[in-house]
Amino acid sequence: MLPTLVAMFALAVGTFLLRLAGPALRARVTFPERAEKLLEVSAVVLLAALAATAALTEGPAFAGAARPAGVMVGGVLAWRKAPFLVVVLAAAGTAALLRFAGVP
Repeated sequence: MLPTLVAMFALAVGTFLLRLAGPALRARVTFPERAEKLLEVSAVVLLAALAATAALTEGPAFAGAARPAGVMVGGVLAWRKAPFLVVVLAAAGTAALLRFAGVP
């Protein structure tokens, strides 16, 4: 029990220090303009890859057509600047209706 608590405490302290390092070092560390643009783009690409993985797979297999369709509806509504609640409800409703209709 004690090693688990020590490990959790060490991870919590490490996470806090990493999060603190960003604002503390922002003024001291400068990146070239190209590197800053690449970092911004890489964050978007990483989030897109995470969203695609979550939308298209369930475990090692394909999730079916209903989930990607719901994500697509939510994405289009978010792109059109719909309220967040509308985006979530429309995405979930689309997937639920397709699954109710028998689409996997």
